[in-house]
Amino acid sequence: MPALFRVLVLFLVPSLLPGLHASSATPSARRPSVVFLFSDDQRADTIHALGNRHVRTPNIDRLVQEGVAFREAHIPGSPKHGAVCQPSRAMLMSGRSIFRVREDLKDTPTWPEQFRKVGYRTFMAGKWHNGEASATRVFPEAGAVFLGGMTDPFAVGVADIEGGKAVRRRKEGRFAAEVFADAALGFLRRQSAAEPFCLYVAFTTPHDPRTAPEEFRRRQDPARLPLPSNFLPRHPFDNGELEVRDEKLLPWPRTPGAVRGEIADYHASIEATDFQIGRVLTELDRLGFADDTVVVFAADNGLALGSHGLMGKQNLYEHSLRVPLVVRGPGLALNRHTDALCYLSDLAPTLCRLAGVEAPEGHEGVDLVPLLRGEPGAKGRDQLLGAYREFQRSVRDARWKRIEYPKIGRVQLFDLKSDPDERHDLSDQPAHAATLRRLEEALRKERKALGDPMATGEAEKR
Repeated sequence: MPALFRVLVLFLVPSLLPGLHASSATPSARRPSVVFLFSDDQRADTIHALGNRHVRTPNIDRLVQEGVAFREAHIPGSPKHGAVCQPSRAMLMSGRSIFRVREDLKDTPTWPEQFRKVGYRTFMAGKWHNGEASATRVFPEAGAVFLGGMTDPFAVGVADIEGGKAVRRRKEGRFAAEVFADAALGFLRRQSAAEPFCLYVAFTTPHDPRTAPEEFRRRQDPARLPLPSNFLPRHPFDNGELEVRDEKLLPWPRTPGAVRGEIADYHASIEATDFQIGRVLTELDRLGFADDTVVVFAADNGLALGSHGLMGKQNLYEHSLRVPLVVRGPGLALNRHTDALCYLSDLAPTLCRLAGVEAPEGHEGVDLVPLLRGEPGAKGRDQLLGAYREFQRSVRDARWKRIEYPKIGRVQLFDLKSDPDERHDLSDQPAHAATLRRLEEALRKERKALGDPMATGEAEKR
């Protein structure tokens, strides 16, 4: 489409349709396609272009340079169990909040279904951890789908979905990320430039077991890798979930050598996944789809991997709640970084607005489009809630963070501006008593607003 015509559409269509709601307006006559690339258990600080010089991610780096990187994207945690990615994925698909979303997505509208209602051809490849019934409903067409939580990257069991039914169940002997990318490429090659599509590719990596192809493993030398700045041999107290599976991946106390070995395997898995992401981006270029496609890269949750003496994501520190999020697309800002607070679930209304699609009914997301377009005054959320089972609750704003451990009556306070790695607990300092009280009230209100079942019980006890 000629550039002049695009400009005329952008400026004339809104004036001709003054009653058109902003959420149903798109910046071009053709709805953009969407490609969503999703990794598993990837910390936000594992992208080379965003400051990690010990991992090579040239393809994610390209998205950072050509799009908008959110440095403060988060998940809220998990209210019921240690499989944090399950509620995270349900929230992503529906836009619903942590205490209101059904993890199996039963009777829950999702944004891919909204896309299909207006003519998008939708397709999924990779991990679906929210039950087979919702997978076949949300994506009636899919290839190489792993219906589970974790798996051997070189022995992944997959199925295709055709007509809303899982077929051709099989076990693949190749690297899982390659299997999923191959299915995505096959879908892209069947598309027409005249019709929009929505492609969701959910990798199982770098989730453990972190076994990458040898060519990526030999790039990593554990002895040359630094430990996390907040590395500890043990967590300083029992946070309520020190016996979960993730925390048993290494013995206590954590040793520097063992943690460096885990980080080396982690980086190798990330680099191998980045390579497969590059294959998808290259195919978009080759087929001429890139200029009219919104590309999202994100992950379902972070990971401790030695930080605070922990290994998993069953905690409310930033390394586990913060996730990578990069968005590139037509009409969006280039090479822009933002510290606006947001949840991953905010992508539901955001992608719908970019595509001119009504957001899923019942969503509670915040529209991030003004931030993506670099509009003056655009902002994210004022504060974020964190929750892990009945053991942990947190709230944070742009600077301060309070974590509560209700079972043991313990509180932590961190100044994230001066201490982003949460190394110095300030909760016992009188100078910060007012901040602690303010955050306590903020957390109480946030829990009530989001429907935290524990909030009602605690209020009754008081």
